[in-house]
Amino acid sequence: MHEEAIRKADVLIEALGYIRKFHGRFTVIKLGGSVMEDPETLRALLVDVVFMQTVGMRPVVVHGGGKAITVAMEQAGLTPRFVQGRRYTDAATLEIVARVLAEEINADIVRHINKFGGRASGLHHKATLQCLYGRRLTLANGPGEPVDLGLVGEVTEVETPLIENHCLAGVVPVLPSLAEDQEHEGQLLNVNADTAAAAVARALQAEKLVFLTDTPGILRKKDEPGSLIPGLTPIDCRDLIAQGVIDRGMIPKVEACLTSLEAGVHKTHIIDGRLPHALLLEIFTDTGIGTEIAVEETRSSVVRRPWSVVR
Repeated sequence: MHEEAIRKADVLIEALGYIRKFHGRFTVIKLGGSVMEDPETLRALLVDVVFMQTVGMRPVVVHGGGKAITVAMEQAGLTPRFVQGRRYTDAATLEIVARVLAEEINADIVRHINKFGGRASGLHHKATLQCLYGRRLTLANGPGEPVDLGLVGEVTEVETPLIENHCLAGVVPVLPSLAEDQEHEGQLLNVNADTAAAAVARALQAEKLVFLTDTPGILRKKDEPGSLIPGLTPIDCRDLIAQGVIDRGMIPKVEACLTSLEAGVHKTHIIDGRLPHALLLEIFTDTGIGTEIAVEETRSSVVRRPWSVVR
């Protein structure tokens, strides 16, 4: 019994240094994927967010909701269409995207943070507190004409005082990946949640940008969790992309990490959000659980075993 108490005390002592270091600093957390599909996993992560807020950190949550949007579209008789990995968004699709993100998912996250003892507020058009602004996004298609994605956008401006004021008041800002078109007032744009989170982190000059994913982090060998790479620099990332080690859906996340580091974000993290209390394990322990990308590598690149899931 005493040994268990001592072990818990050791964990708290290890966390103390990080609590002091990150006190008053912004951490942008991107929620998405299957992390949001499992109520228990989401509960544990939002408890982590409340803990971070309680010890003086300034967490900011940015979320998507791709799976829930697809389900809602199918229920409405609409067939999702993707162009180069992005959801083509016409007016009917945007109506569903906005409803699911702002009125359902965002409201649910805010409600749970408040339920777990924290304070949170949704910052979006329905709350009359929109803080992401952008422009229409088109993709290149070789030498031909740009590919039209409909009402899909990229974030060009973040209303940082609004986010900062909420954090200073002890309130966790929760932002859906929706931006208002700067050229057409009142027109919403569907934005990729990874790039939206990166834009918020850059604007806030955040201490950390954390992507919660469905994988342990960046793996040297696909489908082998034991090949997790704990620490990388931007040069390492470029090399791994060229080698094909980092590919497909991981590339946009890594690119978002690199642009954030270039803009002054201190560290970026890609972690498995399915692990209970993944945020606390990554931020408040020496070894962490995922892949940390920083300008100067601060974790050994030696492959280590990932944390086991304890429920």
